[in-house]
Amino acid sequence: MTDKTPAPRKAAAKKTAAQATAKPTAASAPKAASKAAPKAAAKAEPKPAAPSSTTPDFSVVVPVFDEGGAAPALAREIAGAFGDRNYEMVFVNDASRDDTLKRLTDLKAEIPQLRVLSHHKNSGQSRSIRTGIIAARAPIIVTMDGDGQNDPADAPRLAERLKAAPDTLAMVGGERVKRQDSAAKRYASKVGNGVRNWLLKDGATDTGCGLKAFRRDAFLRLPYFDHIHRYLPALMRREGYDIAFEPVNHRHRETGVSKYTNFGRLKASVSDLMGVMWLQSRSRLPGAVDEA
Repeated sequence: MTDKTPAPRKAAAKKTAAQATAKPTAASAPKAASKAAPKAAAKAEPKPAAPSSTTPDFSVVVPVFDEGGAAPALAREIAGAFGDRNYEMVFVNDASRDDTLKRLTDLKAEIPQLRVLSHHKNSGQSRSIRTGIIAARAPIIVTMDGDGQNDPADAPRLAERLKAAPDTLAMVGGERVKRQDSAAKRYASKVGNGVRNWLLKDGATDTGCGLKAFRRDAFLRLPYFDHIHRYLPALMRREGYDIAFEPVNHRHRETGVSKYTNFGRLKASVSDLMGVMWLQSRSRLPGAVDEA
């Protein structure tokens, strides 16, 4: 049987079939691309970044040396005091000889905000504080002594005051009321604070209080030396910052022994005072700094 379809109709049918199966030409490509573009763009466009939850508002830095009896309870008290605030606590173990490191690391499962750093060599309180501050992630640092005599319940008040203040306020220091130390230690502290304030004019009456809140970037501008933690008010003022003070509670030491003696403090303070006085004499502040 022969195909009797007229030649023109056969040619048209072949042309239609060819157009249906052919790949898009250059002329038809823009139309195809324009239809596919919205989907492709939707896949390529990055999603807005979620708010960061990794940077805490406060970092509580606690230096500890042979404080296995006090450190775990202190960490739990800090966690209770800061509650649901966005914070971390950084305990710095200064090469303790007891079980301080183990007791703190065992506590990390209970307190997720807890970080534990450990020196290989005993380096002192100031170096431990600096180690913690360098590792800290928050813009506001809160320091506390590791013996438990500073009351963690006071720490959030100092931290929140600093957070709400203008950047010119760099530190809120604690001033211990009703000190729970021996009469000899209280007397030595009173004399030492008086002499230091007379020579340095830092306005601090209790610079030995370990509970302080200050701005991390302000601290890192200061010249570092051993025992710097006792001269933060004077050094902050030297950099042109304002400082303030808050009354805080003071408690009995429940475990361990003091790492300092009155004679040891006196011996160190003489050279430290001379050094800080020299630093003050060599300070030149530019006032405001503008970028042209």
